[in-house]
Amino acid sequence: MTISDRKQEHLKLAHQLFDPKKRNDFDRMHLVAPALPETYVDQNILQVEINHKRLAAPFFIEAMTGGNKQSQEINRHLARIAAKTNIAMALGSASLLEKHPERLESFLVARQENPDGVLLANVNPNTNPELAQKLVTALNADALQIHVNVPQEIVMPEGDRDFLWLKNMDAIRQAVNVPVIVKAVGFGFDHQSLMRLKAHHYEWIDVGGRGGTNFVAIENQRGHHSYDYLQDLGLSTIQSLVLGENTGLQFIASGGVRQPLDIIKSLALGAHGVGIANTFLETLRSQGEEGLFNQIQNWKQQLASLIAMFGAQRLSDLTKSTFYFDADFEQELMHLKKQA
Repeated sequence: MTISDRKQEHLKLAHQLFDPKKRNDFDRMHLVAPALPETYVDQNILQVEINHKRLAAPFFIEAMTGGNKQSQEINRHLARIAAKTNIAMALGSASLLEKHPERLESFLVARQENPDGVLLANVNPNTNPELAQKLVTALNADALQIHVNVPQEIVMPEGDRDFLWLKNMDAIRQAVNVPVIVKAVGFGFDHQSLMRLKAHHYEWIDVGGRGGTNFVAIENQRGHHSYDYLQDLGLSTIQSLVLGENTGLQFIASGGVRQPLDIIKSLALGAHGVGIANTFLETLRSQGEEGLFNQIQNWKQQLASLIAMFGAQRLSDLTKSTFYFDADFEQELMHLKKQA
């Protein structure tokens, strides 16, 4: 099977396994809404700035795909919507360009459709640093995600088996002239790995926690369920953010974000931005560009309303929110932090 075929199969299986009502750890965290918040709804407070570009909201279209014709059309639609709604967009992994440089157009289309927007490129940790630099230049990317996905590689029949990654990751970071974000792919970040990244002078982490698209489940479907017992592996987005407290690292939340309230909870735990992937992709599949445009515009309105409801007057105020966890989840988090 070619890399292009595999990417298409990933999209197909992500669609088949998508469950919009699936519960995750966001449901085990509860924000307290003050009866007298003394606030007002103002959508302008959602604005954030990245690379001297002002965006309309702190949430963005998270990395999904690229590398074949279907992916190219998906990226075209997503980029148009990102431009119309003025939010950032991350592209799927472009590491296949080492073997298939002709597939670059499936990524370039995003910049063509959104020439002035914030665009994040994405590679795997084994990518040739020179290719990473060329990709960033070709896309005029505002940042580069390096995704780490050991469980997926293990379960993937044709996956990598060498995870000595940091040396090449450091070389990639040295080669590019934009911020580097280390991103998990549905398995979250443990404290030890966060500290290792900090020791190597990484600053930005996209936690990519368990709770959304499950790449172990996807690869099990492809590999005849040989690793079914690993489908609950990983740390959730909430767990990863809690473990990241007081590390001095800067966090982006992704993984299992289904609604504006999940965004609010992520921001309350200190995330600076929130990525949404399959939830948006499913809307695009079922309702087209107009449907996803409307969803994002509605999310902006709801997010501004929720911020006011929970007593904040600016995004940074959300870290002062009162919240609590379910008792059993609180115990789990205490145990995780004790082991850190």
